[in-house]
Amino acid sequence: MFSMTRNFFKYRTSYFRRNIPSETILSTLSFCHKFHDPDEKYLLKIVFSHHTHKFYRTSFQINSSCTQFPVPFASFSSPYSTKAPSRSYRRRARNRLLKSSKPTLDQAQFQLALSQLPPRFTTEELCTVIARQDNPLVCLELFHWASQQPRFRHDVSTFHVTIKKLGTAKMFQEMDDIVNQLIAVPLIGSEALFNTVIYYFTQARKLTRAVNVFKHMKSKRNLICCYRPSIRTYNILFAAFLGRGSNSYINHVYMETIRCLFRQMVNDGIKPDIFSLNSMIKGYVLSLHVNDALRIFHQMGVVYDCQPNAFTYDYLIHGLCAQGRTNNAKELFNEMKTKGFVPGSKSYNSLVNSLALGGEIGEAVNYLWEMTDKQRSPDFITCRTVLDEICRQRTIQEGMGFLQELQENDLVDGHAYRKLLYVLEDDYGNSVSRNNGIE
Repeated sequence: MFSMTRNFFKYRTSYFRRNIPSETILSTLSFCHKFHDPDEKYLLKIVFSHHTHKFYRTSFQINSSCTQFPVPFASFSSPYSTKAPSRSYRRRARNRLLKSSKPTLDQAQFQLALSQLPPRFTTEELCTVIARQDNPLVCLELFHWASQQPRFRHDVSTFHVTIKKLGTAKMFQEMDDIVNQLIAVPLIGSEALFNTVIYYFTQARKLTRAVNVFKHMKSKRNLICCYRPSIRTYNILFAAFLGRGSNSYINHVYMETIRCLFRQMVNDGIKPDIFSLNSMIKGYVLSLHVNDALRIFHQMGVVYDCQPNAFTYDYLIHGLCAQGRTNNAKELFNEMKTKGFVPGSKSYNSLVNSLALGGEIGEAVNYLWEMTDKQRSPDFITCRTVLDEICRQRTIQEGMGFLQELQENDLVDGHAYRKLLYVLEDDYGNSVSRNNGIE
């Protein structure tokens, strides 16, 4: 009992010293010295509260031989930790919130859907009833209820309509359970069904799950089936792996997977289309392998019998300008216009930025005005780059005239105009205001 009391006060003392300001501790010590009674052997009647400031009386009796200093007691400043919650805690809290916010099954609507099925319903009749439902939970419950009925087996149509309903509602966990049932049943499936599964898994960013379904389509036991991967399957995977943002390192990592998929597609005898080839070009450009992108570009008509489109030129021009190869970019730009394609905003912005940074201000401005004539809008970075180079290589007055011209042609709004003006004032000081009379 004596050791337990001593350990209790040792812990409580260290806790208060860590969590209470020194001013509070000093005031508490003076309070204890003021009302100290030696005959009571440090009998202290401490009153403290945590949140509600309601007072609770607690008595502690301490032997004078076990402690030689007054025990500082004071009210808590805060009972909660000031440290940020960990990632695992936030994940658990988010999962609990999602589970608590899940909708419940509407029994009346479910019973109404059941009443629309005949006693000996077929898969077509069940598929029709599920397709009519707006509530995905009712669709899921109908699917499970039908699975428990004797002499009934799901087919491709019932699996397909249920997976589409759950995928559209973003109920990916429930959809995953249905997909597991689908894969467990041999010789059931179709190319459209598995393409739908892969598409919704990629929308949920479950790329590993999508690749596993793709491997199931390519497995040897499915050689006699009609759901081998097609060009549509590969294009869904290409779009998923290229949708990881603009980080060149991430694109470089995923580009190896895309390259393997493309090689596998060609080896399987599937002819690439314009989307597949443009995906390869986009992946190479985003991963900073522009020469590989140009190799695919020159092979399009010769090897794959597929002509490039405007998307092809846009990404190639963007990649060449990003590497400072402005002359090659202008050649492709002129070739693009010769073939009747209108360059996109990506091509124009990249070319104008590259020319301005290369010191060719006049040509950059000409392309910028051509860009506006083609109903393509310059972005803020392009306007800032051109404006900064005009002021740096020519005069500030000419730069201010260019800024006024941008505003008059509605190429920049009021917010962008003020931001550009602030940039000029930061770079060139008060000379902007003096030369142009701007307050």
